[in-house]
Amino acid sequence: SMIIFKAFLKVLNKYKATVILYTVILVFFAGFNMKDTKSNQGFIAKKPDVLIVNNDTNRGLTKDLIDYISKNVNIISIEIDGDKINDAVFYRNVNYVIYIPEKFREDFLSNKNPKIEIKSTGDYQASLASLILERYMKVATIYNNKGMDEASLISNINNTLNKEIEVEVTSKLDNDNLSKLTSFYNFSNYSFLASVVFIICLVLTSFRDEKINKRNIVSSTNYKKFNQSLLFANIFFACLLWLIYVLLSLILFGNIVFTLHGLLYIINSFFFIMCAVTIAILLANIINNKDAISGIVNVIALGSSFLCGAFVPMDFLPQSVIKIAHILPSYWFIKNNELIKTLETFSWVNIKSFMFNLAIIGGFIIMFISLNNLVSKCKRKKC
Repeated sequence: SMIIFKAFLKVLNKYKATVILYTVILVFFAGFNMKDTKSNQGFIAKKPDVLIVNNDTNRGLTKDLIDYISKNVNIISIEIDGDKINDAVFYRNVNYVIYIPEKFREDFLSNKNPKIEIKSTGDYQASLASLILERYMKVATIYNNKGMDEASLISNINNTLNKEIEVEVTSKLDNDNLSKLTSFYNFSNYSFLASVVFIICLVLTSFRDEKINKRNIVSSTNYKKFNQSLLFANIFFACLLWLIYVLLSLILFGNIVFTLHGLLYIINSFFFIMCAVTIAILLANIINNKDAISGIVNVIALGSSFLCGAFVPMDFLPQSVIKIAHILPSYWFIKNNELIKTLETFSWVNIKSFMFNLAIIGGFIIMFISLNNLVSKCKRKKC
């Protein structure tokens, strides 16, 4: 095992320039991403920007709901067009969109529980807008269940809401740095795949030199143990690379890396780079031509990065592309990064989605290891 490990490191040393190249690319991207805006060290509380799309008549309870929301938020006026609304939400020109359905007033007074659709940026201002809407609807539902007329209902709602203690809602999130850190780890999808797949494939194909391969076949070493030794060496290389990238994120983004958000980014990236190792080992076991490795790296690293939102945000990608991206581990890695950015609290309900995405990445790891063992066994038996 140690002989295999030392030989791996010796071959790896020949390709260290490639690792440095992809690391420099990542640092360049991170620096470019940071130069546009200064770090937001402070926090200024402000009302959320809300767009109300009212499909009901503007009277009675509907009018009172709109008036209440308008007093507590900044009402934004834009053309009511699906694409323009989506653009406004994406560019944070609007934090929260409220769609009041047709016959909302009539259905609510009849206890039909009409559903108010929303669109949200998922940040703290959107959360505040959601609280304002929920507060009104909760109070309105309680009084409406008592069977009073509309005028009395509106009067009681306003009296109750006016008596409530005004609470200043602030966010503990450093949204500016979290967005930059998310971009850093999203882009690392390309750097991880490009570095790991390229290096490991080159190293492992070196082990399959005709003379070396014949020695391995006639030796007493079991193919599973041989694969395990190579896997250990590959994991060592990947962990070293991963630590370098974590240290880079610390240098570039500071103490935010030591927060719970930073810890989740680190855990997520560790799972993904382990997945990249298993992909590289499987490909190296299939590919016999060193000249083909560079092209395969471009297809895998660049292709998955574009399809899964590493370069182009997922909100800009067509739904058909997103559906295809679900079959790639990069999608779940980047999805987790985007999820971490929006976490205000770390309750099990919020962390559950993060753990689910990690489990899927873990499933990919197991699948690639199993496929690699199967391919190795077939090659030994000349399937």
